[in-house]
Amino acid sequence: MALFATLAVGEAWTSWHQPAKLAKFRERDHLTFPLLSDPDHQVEKAYGAYGEKKLYGKTTMGVIRSTFVIDPSGVVARAYYNVKATGHVARLRKELGV
Repeated sequence: MALFATLAVGEAWTSWHQPAKLAKFRERDHLTFPLLSDPDHQVEKAYGAYGEKKLYGKTTMGVIRSTFVIDPSGVVARAYYNVKATGHVARLRKELGV
């Protein structure tokens, strides 16, 4: 994540947790980017990051782990859905040329 901080790139996460809980998490893990409270999943739904998904072979509703690359004018340039932590940063670096 430090790599992205050195670029003209911002980072933010959404969560259904309340702001006070997110603040504790941010402080505990020394995070340097915003954690946005979205208890009703409105932002996640707008970005297509909340909906039907498979979890342990069962269809359920929930957050779809996603990454969005927003260009300087505020337009979504790339969207990645169902991302896995392993290898994701390397993939972003390769595709973004950093």
